[in-house]
Amino acid sequence: MASLLADHKNNSKVKITQLTGMPSGQTIAGIDHLLLLIPKKAPAALWHKIPQGSKVQALMRRRAPGKVPAISTRINNKRQTALHLDTMDATASAFEALTFGRKMLAAALSEKAGTIGIWVLGFSTAEQASIVARVTAAALAAAYSMPAYKSDPRQAKIKSVKVVGLEQKLDLSREIAEAEGNNLARFLTALPPNKLDAHNYVGLLRALSKENGWQFKKYGVRELEKMGAGAFLAVAQGNADDSAAIVRMRYRPKSKTARPVLTLVGKGIIFDTGGTNLKPFTSMLDMHIDMGGSAVAVANLLTLTRMKRPEAVDCWLAITENRTGPTAYKSQDVVSALNGKTIQTIHTDAEGRMALADALVLACEDKPDLILDFATLTGACMNAVSTRYSGVFTNRPRWHPILKRTGRDSGERVWPFPIGDEFLEELKSDTADLQQCAPNGGGDHILAATFLNEFVDKKIPWVHVDLSACKRKGGLAHVPSEITGFGVRYTMNLLIDKNALGAADWK
Repeated sequence: MASLLADHKNNSKVKITQLTGMPSGQTIAGIDHLLLLIPKKAPAALWHKIPQGSKVQALMRRRAPGKVPAISTRINNKRQTALHLDTMDATASAFEALTFGRKMLAAALSEKAGTIGIWVLGFSTAEQASIVARVTAAALAAAYSMPAYKSDPRQAKIKSVKVVGLEQKLDLSREIAEAEGNNLARFLTALPPNKLDAHNYVGLLRALSKENGWQFKKYGVRELEKMGAGAFLAVAQGNADDSAAIVRMRYRPKSKTARPVLTLVGKGIIFDTGGTNLKPFTSMLDMHIDMGGSAVAVANLLTLTRMKRPEAVDCWLAITENRTGPTAYKSQDVVSALNGKTIQTIHTDAEGRMALADALVLACEDKPDLILDFATLTGACMNAVSTRYSGVFTNRPRWHPILKRTGRDSGERVWPFPIGDEFLEELKSDTADLQQCAPNGGGDHILAATFLNEFVDKKIPWVHVDLSACKRKGGLAHVPSEITGFGVRYTMNLLIDKNALGAADWK
């Protein structure tokens, strides 16, 4: 566990420096790759501020349309600094700006990266700050090395970032904290399942808790049996050992006994075979990432800690495998969840909602002001919104416009879906309080969220995020890796910019 955590931390160290005023030749000569962003309609005087401006302007006239960066050339200095230049619209959406930053960074990573320079020239102070923040987010994502076990580990690694040409220095602490959270989420999600088994995952979380001053508690199989967590344990019973657990971590910046203002919940299915209803090969191949929701939940806890937020926060993770075998749960089993509701099992590959059900019941016991849960829950959500968006569901339907706007403003885009009694009709059971899922019909992402809603205290506002954007080939927004860590920027925007924990109309 210690070595896994050390692998992550060793990949997280990128030095960021900021310099105000026009960068000198000496400053530029200390940069390996300079990313220069200018307005689409650059005034003539601006080209005089750019090194070898006449040459660069001539190259821009011959640029290929749609290529990012528009041009790449070399500055005539001792280091032969690579200059990657493009124009940018200051009114671009967060997603567009973050995607643009990722593509600019890709040019630097095509060779030895070293020191990356970011120069945003010709914009207003506010526009410059916004663009710098988003490109810096892309740089921090690009600088992180995903888990790899090759005999030749060489990579074009970013060692430092220099932001130059600023009118005034910027507070980039939030971007740094969000990047650390996103990097952790991606690291955990990408780990092979034999490296991050349930035992190692719990141990890693214990080590993270000790390092960050979080309270830590593990609810093991025996304790959960006594408590009556039959929904979670149904999924866990096919495991060869008793390593499954529900873990609670607590961030308490003030009183150690404070009631949580926010509770994060995550699905931690560390490998999903589908269980007795076995998945086909292509569907099972990447099921080590089925714990991505738990990774995002703990990543958000880390980000809030790094930002030194004043709110008390809990984090509950349901950690197990979904195995096949003689002891595995099966269709038509009837189990009881922690809140006493009985569940008729229909399909063993709908295990995520079973594991989350008991975790949500536990999360409600301390009456937080808000619960956010994250899960790679359904293929139906991916079919509905693709891997570019994630789905959001809530027991406060009036929040839909705010949840959607949060995605737009953070660059991690979401689409809201309905839940409720209307859909509960399809989960009626003749032998239990409700069915786990519907045997037939579509809209499983809606039915899954409707099922989960039955395990949430109706007095507590709750948002469920179905992470269909957990993985996307080629990356997404500012993140270059296939595993995206989607959810950290979204959560911070919701909590801080939209004031989800303080606005009266959210209650």
